[in-house]
Amino acid sequence: MVRACAAEALAPADRPTGVRTRTVTVPYAGGAERRGPVTMGQANMIRCILRDDPAHINIHDVWPVPEGTGLDAAIDALRALVVRHEALRTTFPTAPHGAPAEQVVSAEGAFTVTVLDHDELPAHPARYAESLARRARAERYALDRDFPLRISLVAERGAPAFVALVSSHAVADGSALAVLREEWLTVLASGPLEPVTAFTPLDLAAEEATPTGLRKSEASLRYWEEILRTGPQAMFAEPRAEGVDVRMSQLTLRSPRGARALARVVERTGSLPSTVLLTAWCALIAHRAGQRTCVAAVPTSNRFLPRLARSVNTVSQDALLSLDVTAPSFDALLRKAWGAALNAYRHSRFDSVRLWEMIGRVTAERGSHFARDVVFNDVSNLPSTLPSAVAAGGPGSGEGDAAEPELSWGPEQVLPTRVLAFAHQTDPVLHIAMWADPGLFDGDEAEGFLTGLVRLLEAAATEDVPLAALTEVTGVRPVERGPDWELVDGSWVSPPAVARALTEALGGLPVHVTSKTSDASDAAEAPGAPDPGLTAFIASGGEPLTPAAAHAALMDVLPGRPGVLAPHRYVIVQDPPARADLSGAWLQQQILVEGNGRERRMSHDDG
Repeated sequence: MVRACAAEALAPADRPTGVRTRTVTVPYAGGAERRGPVTMGQANMIRCILRDDPAHINIHDVWPVPEGTGLDAAIDALRALVVRHEALRTTFPTAPHGAPAEQVVSAEGAFTVTVLDHDELPAHPARYAESLARRARAERYALDRDFPLRISLVAERGAPAFVALVSSHAVADGSALAVLREEWLTVLASGPLEPVTAFTPLDLAAEEATPTGLRKSEASLRYWEEILRTGPQAMFAEPRAEGVDVRMSQLTLRSPRGARALARVVERTGSLPSTVLLTAWCALIAHRAGQRTCVAAVPTSNRFLPRLARSVNTVSQDALLSLDVTAPSFDALLRKAWGAALNAYRHSRFDSVRLWEMIGRVTAERGSHFARDVVFNDVSNLPSTLPSAVAAGGPGSGEGDAAEPELSWGPEQVLPTRVLAFAHQTDPVLHIAMWADPGLFDGDEAEGFLTGLVRLLEAAATEDVPLAALTEVTGVRPVERGPDWELVDGSWVSPPAVARALTEALGGLPVHVTSKTSDASDAAEAPGAPDPGLTAFIASGGEPLTPAAAHAALMDVLPGRPGVLAPHRYVIVQDPPARADLSGAWLQQQILVEGNGRERRMSHDDG
């Protein structure tokens, strides 16, 4: 196994010297001016752009320039892309109230290219270009007026070497940047470009507004609601999971052996490579997390329709996969995964505003917090690689088995998830970039997880693998939660952690939380035993408190506490009992008011 590290800060050898910077204004003209509503995907990303750190929401790519390409030719090819694709000529007028809801396509205009001409490029020029693109992500886009691409052309003594670009996520996603990169190279090679047949953003918006499109959106909302009501509120609900935004380092796997094993599983089972890889990933994630269901966002999969596959647009809406992993073997899980994935893909187009309204309503009713813990983005079928594949670091090409698997560490990012993975390539090398919460996966555990994935594919290459043997086969061990953790309403929960969170939310009031399994014998003998699920006993000390107020206070502190689920019932008494650890003792106290906190309070004075 080979390990390498790529520091986020540039090493001395990667720092440029002798750089001349100039800005080239590039006029363009072509197409017609158009105006219309935003797409569902654009509305989703505009919401994120207005709310999130631009360094997190903007996207970037780095394109190596073919040798012998002149500066004018590189810029002219960029101009051709702008004329060809309406998304690159789109702005979003400011709305008087709320987020922009309209897009405008310009027929003509101009954009700028920053040329950075070097006497000599640094020792690792691709890594240097990657760093330029990453730094350019930090500036927020003005959606109503900014050209959506920030383009830097890195040259050496006048010869272009790399294009480092940043894109507004309102007009493009990773798949769109891959299409642009392929077409740019085609233009440079003087090759013909096929006519654009994919949806433009305005075409897609019109299709979404048809009765069929609206029915699809409604069906997607119902699909998501079912998962949010019944699935685990977080995949990683365990003692070490805490916080919302986590700083994590990129870990990249390159493995020819893994690619060959994947191909043999495909041949043995007759399944698609993407389905096999997704099944293996979900099986290992659920095994590590100790979950019966794998809930994961699979964003790229929402391009499964032919007119979306090559659309230069942002189709960035999650396909939410819910895969029941209680299967006896890998092959049995693989058969289930195809249907589950197809179901997720079919329900990945929705009104994002209504989705988040539904998420707020459902989580308040359930007493949960939706955690987008696992994101698996398979971009291996896209026409070119995405940014993390450009300069991920690493000492070699990954060829040969002597250094199997090759693992390399890269820059850090702050991400609102626990595990994010990009599958960049499946043949001839299995190439996966992963970011994992270091509170859950230290360096050895993260490397062991990716190595375990290769081992699982190798085992499944020759025969079916019992899922009960995953620890033995992969070396990945499931989490140990301890006796205080219970499975409640489909989620792993720590009742003591719920009590601590509720005490904090209520300014220090004494709280005892029990479940249908904890204190079972004590509660069963007491009149008015707790309902199934969690019950919270709160000693208000005479302070005015209702179940609704207690529930609202807890919901405010729920984010970042994946082991906390709101009680199904709140029982408020005057003072705590002497034995505050026994539910039966709390039930002997005079109950002032009780209820589920989601409805009108029920007072014992009401009769």
